[in-house]
Amino acid sequence: MIFEALGSAVLGLILAWAGAHRLVHRLPARPLVYSTGVAGALFGDFVTRTALGPGTVLLSLLGAAVISVASLSLLLRPAGRLRRRSAPA
Repeated sequence: MIFEALGSAVLGLILAWAGAHRLVHRLPARPLVYSTGVAGALFGDFVTRTALGPGTVLLSLLGAAVISVASLSLLLRPAGRLRRRSAPA
């Protein structure tokens, strides 16, 4: 169980690193991205392991990856600037 949690944390760190390098202009500061990736992976592993039970290591890692990517996607900023026009008075 310890190795599964450690593997999930490493997987979340790898996904956060990949996202931080690929989308550097759309993500906030790197420490926030890395911590969100690891926390999302650990939470995803916990949820998947709770739902499926012990003995499903690969599915738990898959659940960790899905939740980690989903939590990292919440940090994305819009690609372009939003143009706001002021309403005429």
